[in-house]
Amino acid sequence: MKRLINNNQAGWLKVLCSTLIALSFALDGNAQQLFTYTQYMNNLTPINHTYSLLDNNSNMSVLYRKQWVGIEGTPSTFLFSSAFPLENINAATGVTVMDDQFAVEHQTEINAYFAKSIQLADNNYLAVSLDAGVRRYTANYSLVGPDDPSFMNNDIRETRPNLGFGVMYYSDKYYLGVSLPQLNLHSLGNGSVETNTYFRNHYYLQGAYLFGSDGDNFRVKPAFLFQATRGIPAVADISTTFYIKEVLGVGLNYRTTNEMAGVLTVNLDSFRLGYSYQFGTANNNIGGVNFTTHELMLTYRFGKKLNNHQLL
Repeated sequence: MKRLINNNQAGWLKVLCSTLIALSFALDGNAQQLFTYTQYMNNLTPINHTYSLLDNNSNMSVLYRKQWVGIEGTPSTFLFSSAFPLENINAATGVTVMDDQFAVEHQTEINAYFAKSIQLADNNYLAVSLDAGVRRYTANYSLVGPDDPSFMNNDIRETRPNLGFGVMYYSDKYYLGVSLPQLNLHSLGNGSVETNTYFRNHYYLQGAYLFGSDGDNFRVKPAFLFQATRGIPAVADISTTFYIKEVLGVGLNYRTTNEMAGVLTVNLDSFRLGYSYQFGTANNNIGGVNFTTHELMLTYRFGKKLNNHQLL
C-alpha cells in the first residue's frame, strides 16, 4: 500500500526526484551508485563468481532491492545467480543476471561463468573464475527535458559484450578475494555521457571470517566489501552477523556513504531467506528525509550435503 502524502510534500518530492535525475546526467553519471547490495555476506556470487565454490550443493538465488522507497523513479535492482558444482574437477559453473534501473537509465546484464579451485594445503584453496556475457544499456535522457537542448538527442541504446574475473583464497573458516565482474572493452560514443558509471570498471575486495565450530549454539561472522572505480569515491561495507543455532542470523551493516542496515536471515537445509532494512544516518539525510532501502533475498539449495547451512 502506498504511503499517503499531502500536496506540498508530493510537489517537493517531485522536484527532488527531477533534480536527482538532472544531476545524474549533468555530472556524467556520478550520481549513480556502484553496483552493490546489502546482503553480500549471504551471497557474493554476483560480485565474485569464485564464491560459488564454497558450497558443495547446487543453488539458485534471487534478490530484489528498492532504494529510497516512496519516491518515483528511484533505483531498483533485481539479481539472479545460480551455481552448479563440478566436484570431479573442483569447479563450478552457473549464470548471473542483473537488471538495474535508476530514473531514465536501465541496464540488463547476463553472464555465464566458470570457477576452478586448487588445493594448496589442508582445507585451504585458491580459486579463479572467468565470466562472459552481454550487457544492454538504455538511457532516455530526452524524457527529462524534451524541449531542453541539453537533454535532446542524448538518448543511448548500447549492447556490448562483457568479460570479468575473480580470485579467492578460502577455507571453511574464511575467504579473501578480489574481482572485476565487468571489464569494459570499449567506451560509449556519445560524448558527454561516455564516462557513465555503468561503463566504468568496478573493482572489489571482499573478505569474511566465521568464528565457532559446526553445531555451536552461537557463531559470529564479520565481513567486508570494498568497492572502487575511477572518478567516484571508494565505498566500504562492514558487517557483523550473529548466528543462533546456525538457523537465525541477525546482522548489522555500515556503509561509508553514511548508511546503516539491519539484516535478518533464516537458514534452513534447502532454503535461505534474508531481509535487510537500510537507512541513512543523520549526516546522510536530505531536508530531514531519511531515504530507506528494502532488500529481499531468497536462496534455494539442492544436493546431497544439505545438512551444512553454508554460513560462510
